[in-house]
Amino acid sequence: MEEIIIDEKRIPITNPEQMIWADLGIRKLDYLLYLAEISQSLLRHSQDRLLMMWVYPHGIKGKRIEKRSLPSSAPLWIPSTFYKEKQRMLLNDTATLIWAADYGALEFHVPFDSVKKEHYPLELAFDLDPPNDESFELVLEVAFELKRVLDSLGLQAIPRTSGSTGMQIFVPIAPIYTFEQARKMNTFIANYFLEKLPGKITLERVVSKRGKKLYFDYLQLWKGRTMPAVYSARAKPNATVAAPVTWEEVQKGFLPIDFTILNMKKRIEQKGDLFSVITSEKHTQNLDEILSFIEKAL
Repeated sequence: MEEIIIDEKRIPITNPEQMIWADLGIRKLDYLLYLAEISQSLLRHSQDRLLMMWVYPHGIKGKRIEKRSLPSSAPLWIPSTFYKEKQRMLLNDTATLIWAADYGALEFHVPFDSVKKEHYPLELAFDLDPPNDESFELVLEVAFELKRVLDSLGLQAIPRTSGSTGMQIFVPIAPIYTFEQARKMNTFIANYFLEKLPGKITLERVVSKRGKKLYFDYLQLWKGRTMPAVYSARAKPNATVAAPVTWEEVQKGFLPIDFTILNMKKRIEQKGDLFSVITSEKHTQNLDEILSFIEKAL
């Protein structure tokens, strides 16, 4: 068994030659190196948020296990907190990230609020889920329409790929609004979009009832629900990543498979951390006027 030392913490590495994405020749060691290289950008998003990780002990083609509570085998230095009488993990440092990846975690998911201020989301979020893998042009079209609407409301938004088939739009907000207030905002925008693009989007949660329309998911933003941490890999055949993009790229067009663990380090070096408005810069946009308008309109 090999081991690495990060911040004076010893982390045993089991089976570094294990194939994680076998079709791409990506070993566990390659995956750990990717995480080490982009760790600071990912950790700025996961900081002080309860961690939910999807563990694949035998690579992406094996069984998936959801882990929220701190495993009994975890080192004592793994940061954690008690939540609803359970000891929950916090993904706050590189050593924890590498330990979790060696444990088998391929996807890192976090909620919308911080343990430092529970029940007050740090962002609004919209998840654009296409009807099939061949419908990404529709995702790009709806995403850019959403930008126009948010621009008209004076709100800055950051787009990113989900790492799967769709996109997610994040709107940084001041952590002074409850989930109920954030849901009211999301509902208002979703209903407006349904009126604006009735032939292209649906708010129907049941997959079989969506037909060929894009699912405009505004309900994921809620207590305890999660989305992948930015730059987290996804357990998909192309080793795709939840990658932030520019609005210019959305307008020009791309595919989710353009962003993988094989090219993300270089992309960050060239473009910087495009998610910094959400994380390190923490734009705290105010929703008071918009919420007041919605209250009067109801």
